[in-house]
Amino acid sequence: MDLKKYIVDVKDFPKKGVTFKDITPLLNDASAFKHAIDEMAKLILKNDIDVIVAPEARGFIFAAPIAYATKKRLVLIRKPGKLPRATVKTDYSLEYGSGELQIHLDDLKPNDKVAIVDDVLATGGTTQGIINLIENQKAIVKEIVFLADLKFLHENDLFKNYNLSSLLEY
Repeated sequence: MDLKKYIVDVKDFPKKGVTFKDITPLLNDASAFKHAIDEMAKLILKNDIDVIVAPEARGFIFAAPIAYATKKRLVLIRKPGKLPRATVKTDYSLEYGSGELQIHLDDLKPNDKVAIVDDVLATGGTTQGIINLIENQKAIVKEIVFLADLKFLHENDLFKNYNLSSLLEY
């Protein structure tokens, strides 16, 4: 299935100069969404994974059904003020700004084998922040899976020390 036909470019969103990859048409097509989830789950199952970690908000959309399909734990990465228990945080940058990410202090255990799941890899700032949170908790990033990789926005060797895969490349 050609999933690219379900992703729409939106120019100058969220600010001038940024071309946003809108995945909502893919989500609005049940067979395309199922295909994406099934294929991403296959990538997760190639490794010995204990837990899937995903950032809000679009990462949640993919990670929850993948965690269900693969029978893996799910850990959410949130923006400040969204998690009710003790957290650890990291700052991150992305192509159109910066921010802070948090994870519950006790959600990951030392030596947990982790797969990061998100929708789109752009500059890699968010993913690097997530990696920092995971590794600071003494867990191990075993796999990073995206629906789409915007290769024109980052260096080819970005995350070269990790298993990185995506269903689509731009």
